[in-house]
Amino acid sequence: MIRFEILLPLFHNDGRPVEREKFLQTDDELIQLFGATSTDTVVVRGRWLYQSTLYHDQLVRVRLDLEDNPTQWEAMRAVKETLKTRFEQLDIWITAHRIEVV
Repeated sequence: MIRFEILLPLFHNDGRPVEREKFLQTDDELIQLFGATSTDTVVVRGRWLYQSTLYHDQLVRVRLDLEDNPTQWEAMRAVKETLKTRFEQLDIWITAHRIEVV
């Protein structure tokens, strides 16, 4: 199995809070595509440098545990492009981790 972890920003890069509806829409779409999600309630804090500008992020982590196959990877890459537009981000950080469920 593969675990995809998606970090979604609570604030746009200009400091405006991300609208709650965007998180609800994203969760609904992920469930429709993949069947289930798990979302952390703790805030992930990050900092990153891009073209000499230091950004401070506050993020939520969404996890999806899926069968590891090319179709899932392709779908996740498409989701990433949608999320970049929806959340007005230069990039959305999505990582993949191989897991075993006991």
